[in-house]
Amino acid sequence: MSLFIWSQVLIVIAIVFDIASFQFKQRQKIVACLSVSGLLISAHFILLEQWTAAGLMMLASIRYFSSIFSTSKRLMSMFLFYALMVTAATFSGLLSLLSFSGTVFQTTAAFCQSDQRLRQLMIVGTSLWLLHNYLAGSPTAVLMELIFIASNILGYYRYYGLRLVKITVTE
Repeated sequence: MSLFIWSQVLIVIAIVFDIASFQFKQRQKIVACLSVSGLLISAHFILLEQWTAAGLMMLASIRYFSSIFSTSKRLMSMFLFYALMVTAATFSGLLSLLSFSGTVFQTTAAFCQSDQRLRQLMIVGTSLWLLHNYLAGSPTAVLMELIFIASNILGYYRYYGLRLVKITVTE
């Protein structure tokens, strides 16, 4: 089996964790699922030789795991700094900028105390990763991000109803 096919298989498994993540109410369970998913996605990007994305997703997995225990802004700042360093060390143009931008939103989300704010910021970050994955040529990763956004919105609606529209308009 080719490395590309293996990369797509890893994304299919990551999709299961992504779907599960936003069906939980507790932010600790959400980020625990995201930590596992991040490892799988990092391996996916390694197989595709997308080094910035691979490094940022490995860092994301560690970040999500850390955020189970702490929502410290100092820790968040440390992960943002490390993300910048990974991006600078592996920079390869637009794809690196897109993955870094998505990571900034998702890092901020991971350290939110509120699962509601976490969900909102994750939609923005995931949209940037969606564009990245499209441009990187990974159809299953595009599908994963679309499912992730849909799962996030479904979970948001289950717990907060139509307030998503109100928050988006007023903030």
